[in-house]
Parts: sequence; structure tokens; C-alpha cells
Amino acid sequence: MPRVCFTLQVRQDRMAEYAERHASVWPEMLRALHDTGWHDYSLFLRDDGLLVGYLVTDDLAAAQAGMARTDVNARWQAEMAEFFEELDLPPDQGFRQLDEVFHLEDQLAALDPAHLPDPPATTAQDPS
Repeated sequence: MPRVCFTLQVRQDRMAEYAERHASVWPEMLRALHDTGWHDYSLFLRDDGLLVGYLVTDDLAAAQAGMARTDVNARWQAEMAEFFEELDLPPDQGFRQLDEVFHLEDQLAALDPAHLPDPPATTAQDPS
């Protein structure tokens, strides 16, 4: 499934509130994102307001179109628009998409698909 990475610029005077709003995204919005093809979606905010988004989707245009058909997305995008600098479109359409120039697993698989390493195992934390 294709990976997508994008950037936006959050206004520095609104960064704390932006982070707070994303700590508890509306359940209806979360379900809509998932149901329209936004998977493994993460946002990263740098201290100067640079926002980097990452997601995996079969078809970004279809995922965006699916969200555009939902009422919850219209409400969310209207509320989020004020957090961004120099944005002429809603945030989910006005971001700058980045080109992927490296992906470790793709290059390892090209070397020898039979010897693609397994992801590292995670260990359970002792609850005590």
C-alpha cells in the first residue's frame, strides 16, 4: 500500500491548542478516516510549527474524496483551518505532499526478497 507524507505549518501561537485538540479527536472523525482509507495515520509537530503527516492508503485521492463526502470532515476542517499559516484550501487539501526517496524494507526486498528481515520483536513490560 502506498505511503504518503505531507507538511503543513501550524501557527506558533496555536501549537499547544493544536496538540490538545489532536489528543482527543472526535470518535466520529476517527471512524470516518479509517473507513475512507486513511491507515497508520500519524502527525508529528516540531517546535517551530512544522507539521509532518504520514499515512498509508491505497489511493490518496479516493481517501480525500471519501472524507469530503462526510459531514464530520467539513466540521473538523473548518475548525482546524485557523491553526495553519498561509493556507488557501482546507487543511486536508492544502498540504504539501513529499516525495518518498528511501524506504528500507523496499530496498532490502529488492536485494533478496527471501531474506527480508522480520520486524524486531517487542517485549512485554513488567506491570509491577
